[in-house]
Formats: sequence, C-alpha cells, structure tokens
Amino acid sequence: MSLGRVQPMTSSATPLLCVRGVTKRYRSDAAPVLDGVDLTLAAGEYLAVMGESGSGKSTLLNLIAGLDRPDAGEVRLDGVDLVGLNDDALTRLRRVQMGFIFQAFHVLPYLTVLDNVALPLELLGAARAVRAAAARDWLQRCGIGPLAERYPRELSGGELQRVAIARALIHAPRLVLADEPTGNLDARNAEQVLALLREQLRDSGRGAILITHSPAAARSADRILSLHGGRLLSAAPSGTHS
Repeated sequence: MSLGRVQPMTSSATPLLCVRGVTKRYRSDAAPVLDGVDLTLAAGEYLAVMGESGSGKSTLLNLIAGLDRPDAGEVRLDGVDLVGLNDDALTRLRRVQMGFIFQAFHVLPYLTVLDNVALPLELLGAARAVRAAAARDWLQRCGIGPLAERYPRELSGGELQRVAIARALIHAPRLVLADEPTGNLDARNAEQVLALLREQLRDSGRGAILITHSPAAARSADRILSLHGGRLLSAAPSGTHS
C-alpha cells in the first residue's frame, strides 16, 4: 500500500479538530519526533493513526489532549487554540470535551464498575442520582449492565475495556482519544471491543482518534493515517466496516 503526505480535508464546516504544522522534539540536538504534522478531523469521523513503536503516536495524542505542548504549530478543538490555554483551562476542557480510552484500562480498583463509569460526571459536579442513572444506561449500552456493582478485579480484560468505553462516553465529549485500546486483549475480545466502540461512536456522533500499531484495529476506522519519520502519511481507506 502506497503512502503519501496527508491532504487536509475540504469542508465548508469548521472541523472538530485541526492540527497545523505541529513539531515536537525532546532534545534540541535530536531529530524531531513530529515534524510539521497536519491533521484534520471532522465531527463524527473516526480516524486511526498507525505507526511502529517510537514513531510518535503517543506524542501526537498527548499534544492533541493538551497534556504536552508543541515546539511549533497549533492544535484547535472546535476552534479553540489549546496551545494558548493555561494548565487549569486545559484541565477543564479535557473534563468536558474529551474522553479517553487506554490500553491499561486505568480503572480505579477501589471503586465499583458503576462508580468508575460515573466518575467523569462526578468531576463535573453532577448529582449522585443523575450520574448513577447515566452510568447504568451506559453499562447497558456496552453490554455489561449486570456487572455494575462488581469491582475491577472481578472482571476480564474485555469487560474492563467495555467499562473504559462507557466511562469515556458518559459525559458526551466532543472528542474521544483511544490509545492502543486492544493492546491487552486477545483477538476475539479485541474485535468485540472495536465493534462496540465503533457502534457507540456512530450512535453518539463523537469524533474519535484511535492510536494503534494493529492493522486489524485500524480497519475499524473511517480513515487510516500512518506516522513515519515524524511525518503523518495517508493510507488507503479501511473500507471494511459497514
């Protein structure tokens, strides 16, 4: 499959996410990890970014999330320049506008499944009854409603990732960032989790970026990009989902 430089998407609507000319290096005498990266994500689009270990995938995700700052370039979410925000403003934006799914799940072991899923709403100040009802609804949507009162230690890896998906979507974020969400799952559970993620993204209309080294995982997305040599390259559309 041939790769080429990414061409910005053309649309009359303002994109959900716009990354322009982003460069990041961790030592002044080293080659940049990211070198003039451009990326545009439309509302409702599900994008996969592939790359080998050390290619800069996690760096790109951290810059989009405002967890790190580029040396040059801009990152805009719904037109808001993340690079220009201070740390407190970035924290508030992440709580409201972003949902995160991680390879290692990052659920809290001392909370029940219900309370883990409800946590984003608690951080936003929702009443306990409201967040409990919303959490039960999302657990049902993710096929694990009966597990609400269990603790993470009682769940399988596939079940834990379903908890993570419910937690990432419960507060209706504009952007979902998934970092190797199937990396700790076997092939069967990985396929089920990716199908669930795609279904819930489609139903809720969220924009999403999946970071992965797995071609099988990338094929669940609408569009596939590849990081190589600090540059973001376009790949053929996945074309395998319905």
